[in-house]
Amino acid sequence: MNGAESLVHTLVANGIDVCFANPGTSEMHFVAALDRIPGIRCIPGMQENVVTGMADGYHRIARTPAATLLHCGPGLANGLANLHNARRAHSGILNIVGDHATYHNQYDPPLAADTAALAHTVSSWVRTSTSAENVGRDASVAIQAAKTSPGQIATLILPSDTAWTEGGITGQVLPVPAPGHVDQHTIIEIAKTLRNASNVMLLLGSGALRAEAQIHAAQIQAKTGCRIMTECFNGLHQRGRGRLPLLRVPFSPAPAIAALAEVEHLILAGAKAPVGFFAYPGMPSKHYPEGAQVQVLARLEQDAEAALRMLADELGCPPTAVMPTGERPAAPTGLPTSLAFGQMLAAVMPEDSIIVDEAISFATAFYDASHNAPPHDWMNVTGGAIGYGLPAATGAAVAGKGRRVICPQADGSGMYTLQALWTQARENLPVTTVILANRKYQILLGEYASVGASPGQTAMDMLDLGRPDLDWVKLANGMGVEAAKTTTLEACADLMRQSFRRDGPFVIELVI
Repeated sequence: MNGAESLVHTLVANGIDVCFANPGTSEMHFVAALDRIPGIRCIPGMQENVVTGMADGYHRIARTPAATLLHCGPGLANGLANLHNARRAHSGILNIVGDHATYHNQYDPPLAADTAALAHTVSSWVRTSTSAENVGRDASVAIQAAKTSPGQIATLILPSDTAWTEGGITGQVLPVPAPGHVDQHTIIEIAKTLRNASNVMLLLGSGALRAEAQIHAAQIQAKTGCRIMTECFNGLHQRGRGRLPLLRVPFSPAPAIAALAEVEHLILAGAKAPVGFFAYPGMPSKHYPEGAQVQVLARLEQDAEAALRMLADELGCPPTAVMPTGERPAAPTGLPTSLAFGQMLAAVMPEDSIIVDEAISFATAFYDASHNAPPHDWMNVTGGAIGYGLPAATGAAVAGKGRRVICPQADGSGMYTLQALWTQARENLPVTTVILANRKYQILLGEYASVGASPGQTAMDMLDLGRPDLDWVKLANGMGVEAAKTTTLEACADLMRQSFRRDGPFVIELVI
């Protein structure tokens, strides 16, 4: 078999059964091998940032990597923004990037680029295969890296001659390292803090936001009275009735600093100590008090759930935890606000939904307003690179295998990757997208004020999405997705309920 065939056999043997793809000439032998060898579902995306965003959303739900197929250095470059988000979400992804034949690059053809250098900006592991005999082995190591806790981006660069040359060998299934173990000394020291100190906050992130981990966090809170919050942006947070109604550290500096002002001891479980998303004149970079003691219960690569369980045991917590069970809100009516939209979302979403949130400025209140929704998973854009929502929703729907995905999507960032709607239509995926159409980059108007500037007409023109207004019904229809427009919450709720009874995707343009 050739190198490409050995690569496909290695992927299948290692449990990689989905490939999000945007191939080109250099990848044709790999494409041919995917055609001949069963076992991998190939899902095309019409732009590479859609492809990488789909892989990110897939891992957050499936908790196992998918492959991407990208075309040379420029194709990888097109996908870097959502790989940046994926890295911040600790998503495991295997990028397969085709490249020129090993002997051809010396002639500097038009697509030649330093592909490895581009890959290193977002990848924990990068390798260029040098021969057909090495492709399968290299792929095995790449998969092992992608599956390593908490999830890593691995990039395998595949020169075209290593794909078409005979002599390929299927790679082995390599053992994946177990998540790091928290030592008992750390548990004992943090238990002392919780027993003896005041103004203690437990900050949860990453694996500590899984439902099972929250049970142990609730036990610790009930025993010690500590506060619990989450990071501002989380890759996946399991929420809803029967789970802790956790508040996030606010995005803006002043509210974040105020929320953490009384903290004297900060305990991190799968989280980082809060810092500003940006620097602002006269504001500190750290949002927690300078004198606060910071203790790490579990690093990102460690098992946060096990660490919380060990801590609960050390504290002598009761074996059960009482979770608050608030009443599910009724669907509000009238014109949309952030708070009312969150209540409406909680009122209508099906149980076990997946919420993919790229609402940006409109999201200020609806996260907290949806605590009493049915149990669901909530995904945020973790790296700040916009254009995440539609692709991540697509990948999450593939991984969800029938679960309803709801994507509150700002109109400006939605335009970055609206091609994902085409993939949703092609794959008939159960995604309900609510385009929050304010026809401006509202977040940047707020940022203007935060940095102490006053926008004039030229600045306002750069932040305006009108003249002409975007027509999301026509845009969605052009991608093969049915859509409707509304201005009221009651009509939006009705359209959402109708969409939940459908098998495929639906777009609602909600003018706000």
